[in-house]
Amino acid sequence: MHHHTAFHDPVLVALSILIAALASYTALDLATRMRAASGRASRAWLAAAANAMGGGIWSMHFVGMLAFSLPGIEVSYDPFQTLLSLLIPIVVAAAAFAVVGRRPRALLASGLAMGLAISGMHYTGMGAMRMAASIAYDPRWVVISIVIAVSASVVALWLAFRNTSAVQRLFAGLVMGLAISGMHYAAMAGALFAPPVSIAEHAGHLGVGQAPLAFLLAGTTIIILGIGLAAAVYDRASAERAEREAGALRRSEERFRLLVEGVADHAIFMLDPDGRVGNWNLGARRLMGYGDDIVGTSYVIFHTEEDCAAGLPARALLEAERDGKSATEGWRVRKAGSRFWAEVTIVAVRNESGAIIGFAEIVRDVSERRRAQEALERTREALVMSQKMETIGQLTGGIAHDFNNLLAAVIGSLELLKKRLNMDDPKIQRLVDNAMQGALRGASLTQRMLAFARKQDLKPVVVDVPDLVRGMTSLLKFDAGIRIETRFPMDLPNVKADANQLELAILNLAVNARDAMPNGGVITIAAREDRHDDGVAVKRHVALSVTDTGCGMDEETLKHAQEPFFTTKGTGKGTGLGLSMVNGLAEQSGGRLVLESRLGEGTTAEIWLPVAEVAAAQAPRDEPIVSIPRASRRLSVLVVDDDLLVLENTAAMLEDLGHAVVEARSGEEALALLRRTRTVDLVVTDYAMPGMTGLQFADAVAAERPGTVFLLSTGYAELPSGERSSLPRISKPFDQAALAKAIEAAMRETEHTGSVVAFRPKSA
Repeated sequence: MHHHTAFHDPVLVALSILIAALASYTALDLATRMRAASGRASRAWLAAAANAMGGGIWSMHFVGMLAFSLPGIEVSYDPFQTLLSLLIPIVVAAAAFAVVGRRPRALLASGLAMGLAISGMHYTGMGAMRMAASIAYDPRWVVISIVIAVSASVVALWLAFRNTSAVQRLFAGLVMGLAISGMHYAAMAGALFAPPVSIAEHAGHLGVGQAPLAFLLAGTTIIILGIGLAAAVYDRASAERAEREAGALRRSEERFRLLVEGVADHAIFMLDPDGRVGNWNLGARRLMGYGDDIVGTSYVIFHTEEDCAAGLPARALLEAERDGKSATEGWRVRKAGSRFWAEVTIVAVRNESGAIIGFAEIVRDVSERRRAQEALERTREALVMSQKMETIGQLTGGIAHDFNNLLAAVIGSLELLKKRLNMDDPKIQRLVDNAMQGALRGASLTQRMLAFARKQDLKPVVVDVPDLVRGMTSLLKFDAGIRIETRFPMDLPNVKADANQLELAILNLAVNARDAMPNGGVITIAAREDRHDDGVAVKRHVALSVTDTGCGMDEETLKHAQEPFFTTKGTGKGTGLGLSMVNGLAEQSGGRLVLESRLGEGTTAEIWLPVAEVAAAQAPRDEPIVSIPRASRRLSVLVVDDDLLVLENTAAMLEDLGHAVVEARSGEEALALLRRTRTVDLVVTDYAMPGMTGLQFADAVAAERPGTVFLLSTGYAELPSGERSSLPRISKPFDQAALAKAIEAAMRETEHTGSVVAFRPKSA
């Protein structure tokens, strides 16, 4: 049998190969979008990849068929069989992609089915040819074409589900295009065309023209593949942009999460709208002590029982919901039950529509800051109190000085009046004695005022405590409902203290005890010896205590009781200085003040004083008024004082003692008198005088008359340090006996040193 020699149009052959390569690349590219998507999008990309693969292979096959020609024979195609050849590769490619996408192990089976479908598509398309010749096939080429189709299908499916780059997909598409084209032309090489027995049987068949169809089909295929490829590129760009944005968002969220979790000094809780804990950071675990067990628990657990009873947690959430933020400070409770002072901020978290989706609570431990603020406040209060003390001390010192001048005139005048009155009348004598006792008590009061103002140096002496307390009997007389008891051991040692100040301290404590017992009670004054080892030596102290059966103090009041100006008494009933004065005395004496009290059970105040190592000396007492003998030696005395009452009173007492007196109202006047007077044995001068103080006056006299004896009278306890501050001194107010003793001491010291006055600094 004679066979026709077939020819292929080289342009259409090249076009078919191009279509195969473009279809392969487009199918692989669309398959990558199928893997990246899910749901409907994945199915849409699956359909697109199947159409690109199956339709592209069919288009390559049909263009290759249109490139085929037989000399002298017109070739046309049956539309139905041509359409069937198109559907076969598309459906099988879609099925193969779907199966391999779900079950990668079915790659070979799916590739075999897809290869057979492509081969079936080829031979179905061959069967659609209508021409005046018959077709036979060489079995060897048929097998070769099927093997090529199956191999190309397996490789296509394998590449479709691998991560490949654009260059790899381009190279793979080119190779697959050549393979698929090779399959087609291998099958065509095995086709044998024989002349027909009768051409008439084909005469009535309607066909489609060959060349126009080839170019139309190729153009349509390329356009469709280009659109699919452009869609894939656009989707990939969108996906990559979304992935970059998602990656940036993930990195931002991760950095934020690490930042939040890494904040160790702030507890951060995410709360549900109803206030239950949904999440927390590392700082919350460290600060609050809770772990995973806190999730789902109401944040009320962090609050104290008092705050919960007052409804503060709910109000804080309402405030945050209303204002967007709630900022407070207060006590918070850890899991272990301990409390700490916290700075708490609650911020409302809303969605895009503005609805509350939760709260963020930030808790910070500010206990140290609160303690620092409290310490600063205490320091400020102490500074204000110190300034008040300084001001009051200066005021008190000035008042005491002026009051001393008045008392000096009163005491001196009473003594002289008593000498000149007829004392046979007991009523007159009693009245004068009462006036003198009142003046002496006033003098004692001024000394205590100076002691309070810290304007008086302590003069420690050996004090017998029981004897001192017994001597205060007249001062410790209170209301009839208050009884005073004393308890002292027989062998109680003496103490080293300022007797006057100790007496004042006991009186202050007793008055406080009386005020703590408005309904009456018992005040017990007792003492005991105590020994303790401080690591260097054994120290002995006497604890002098004043105990009452009154209302007592709670812990907070007891903590502040010794602070200056702190008082629990009503307005006008207490200065708040008593315990501060007692504490100052105890510390200056080498001891301390110890307070013990319980609410409703009374208070005990103990003054710890060091034990004296020498024999007891009689504490100073208000001596009874006795007759003062006249001086054994008549002196010429210059009296200098700016206060006329004190000046006249001092001059009168000196004249009564038998001395000759010259008076001066100022230092300048006294200097003028000295320059006109030949002999002055003694100068009695006030310290505080306008224009020239007593010490300045003494300096001026010493420059002109060395050896002049001075006696300095002053109502101040402290004088400026200097050479003249060691002058013999007599404190105001003084009586005639004290004045006589001071004069004798000053003159005796002059005789002993062989000079009028020895000016030397006072020993410490």
